[in-house]
Amino acid sequence: MNEILRIEGLSKTFTKKGFFHSGTNSVLAVNNVSFSLIEGEVLALVGQSGSGKSTIAKLILRSIEPDSGKIFFKQKEISNDFEHLKKFRSKCQMIHQDPYDSINPRMKIFDIVSEPLEIHNKVNSEEKYRIILETLKLVKLEPAEEIIEKFPHMLSGGQRQRVAIARALVTRPQVIIADEPVSMLDVSVRGEILELMSEIQKKNNISFIYITHDLATAKYFADKIIVLFSGKIMESGIIDNVLRNPKHKYTQALIDAIPNPDAENLYKEKKINWKTDT
Repeated sequence: MNEILRIEGLSKTFTKKGFFHSGTNSVLAVNNVSFSLIEGEVLALVGQSGSGKSTIAKLILRSIEPDSGKIFFKQKEISNDFEHLKKFRSKCQMIHQDPYDSINPRMKIFDIVSEPLEIHNKVNSEEKYRIILETLKLVKLEPAEEIIEKFPHMLSGGQRQRVAIARALVTRPQVIIADEPVSMLDVSVRGEILELMSEIQKKNNISFIYITHDLATAKYFADKIIVLFSGKIMESGIIDNVLRNPKHKYTQALIDAIPNPDAENLYKEKKINWKTDT
C-alpha cells in the first residue's frame, strides 16, 4: 500500500487578545500530530468541536501556517513555493461544511464548478464544458445541461452540497478533505450524500480525510479513525477495532454519546462530559 500523504509533528497555537487590554490567551489547537494517509483510504478525524480537526485540514492545505511540523505529498515535502503549493492544491481539494460558505451565490453553477479549472488547469472552452458536464453527472446532478445555468439559490441544500463536491472533483484530485460535509444538511439527505461520496471514492480510488464529530457516519464511510481531543491524538487504528474495543476513556465517551436512532437526534453533536487526567 502506497502512502499518499504524511503529517509529521504538526503543531499550531493561536493567540487571542483579552477584553479591555487584559492580556493575551494562547490556545494550543494542534499538538504534535502525526499520521499517514494511504492511497484509496478513508481516514476519519473524529472529535468534538475545538478538538483541532478543522485546523489540521487548514494546515494540510497551508491556508494557515503551522508553528512546527512537516507535510509530505507522495514523499515530497509541501513548501510555501507558490507553484509547488498550487500544484499540490490541484491534487488535494476540500469539501466544506456549509456549501454557502464555499460557493458564490452570484455565480452560475457552471462558473462555480469550473473555477478550480481556471485556477489550476489550462483547458480550452470546449474541453472545460465537457469536464463540467461529466463531473455534474458524476455527482448525479442532472440534467447537467440545465443545472449549469442555475444559481445556488435555485437548488436544494443537498443539491448545493453536490455542487460543492463536483467543484472538489473537477481537477480530478487524489486526496479530498471533507470537513463535516453532511452536518448542515437535512437528515433526509445526509445518507444520500454519504452514499454518493462513498461511491465516488471507491470508483475513483480517491483518498479521503473525513472530518466529523459523528461516529455513526465515520463508521459508515471510513476505514481508519483518529480520535482527537484538545489538539492531541487520543487513539487511532482500524475503525471497527477502535469502536469495538476502545483503549481510551475519551473514545468510550464519544461512543456512549452516539444519539438514539431518532430522526431528530441522528448526527447531532452531544456534549461529552470528560476531562483529561490532571
